[in-house]
Amino acid sequence: MPTLLILSRNAAEYRRHVEAARLPGLEILPPDHFSEAEIVFGEPNLICAALPQLTALQWAQSTWAGVEPLLNPDLRRDYQLTNARGVFGGLMSEYVFGYLLLHERKMLPRLAAQLRRTWDASPTGTLRGKTLGLLGVGSIGAELARTAKFFGMTVRGFTRLSETCPQVDQYFHGPDLLRFAAGLDYLVSVLPNTTATRQLVGANLLAALPASALFINVGRGSAVDESALIHALETEALAGAVLDVFAEEPLPVEHPFWQTKNLLLTFHTSAPSFPLEISKIFIENYARYVAGSALWYCVDFERGY
Repeated sequence: MPTLLILSRNAAEYRRHVEAARLPGLEILPPDHFSEAEIVFGEPNLICAALPQLTALQWAQSTWAGVEPLLNPDLRRDYQLTNARGVFGGLMSEYVFGYLLLHERKMLPRLAAQLRRTWDASPTGTLRGKTLGLLGVGSIGAELARTAKFFGMTVRGFTRLSETCPQVDQYFHGPDLLRFAAGLDYLVSVLPNTTATRQLVGANLLAALPASALFINVGRGSAVDESALIHALETEALAGAVLDVFAEEPLPVEHPFWQTKNLLLTFHTSAPSFPLEISKIFIENYARYVAGSALWYCVDFERGY
């Protein structure tokens, strides 16, 4: 009989959804029964902390898309690791296009004019006809590309190899990074944290963007050279940036980002994990697990995604 341990701040809610599915043969263990767990379902940081005690572990299902805590090469890798995919694209699109519209429609200047009691009828912009560049075109990037097409945008994608999203008008790889960036109106990073992506958004890439461009990061903070981004914003070599993720989280109170010009900050809130949606992934994967079929959304420990 497969045994399941749920390791999450929302463990009670996840347990309710799993129990409601009446999964055949599954025994859900009490919170402290680490050594008996064949399956673990939860947050990667909590799974990581418990890993030495999970001696019977065969499969770990992450509630997050990112699984960085479990990718440390010093940790054991003798189990299947799957992450959450296919549920964050819509949420990311709401976030990203909310900020694109905020920028184009000059919502903050309009609010400032209202507070000053000043009639500001200056022309507004539009997303139609603009060019969006996606750093990473996995399931989330593909959803952003589909949304961009709704707004009549041109889409470029920079990926390691894949070219599977039909809504991307042009793909770029490897040495073509600066050619990818040239002429973009918007650059959005949805990159994972891997050795190949760290500080990819550096001085050279930022300099290749038009000064009118806006940069948004909803992937991982490690993809950005923070000093280079601050310099680009302070010297107005870049029109603005929106950051939801950072190299260090929570962002230290002394970090210069708090006071950087033309920078908007949110706090890793662009796409929360809703237990009902994440539980559906586990439930579907459990059926595959007991049937001996290949699991969905397997993570390659070497690639990091």
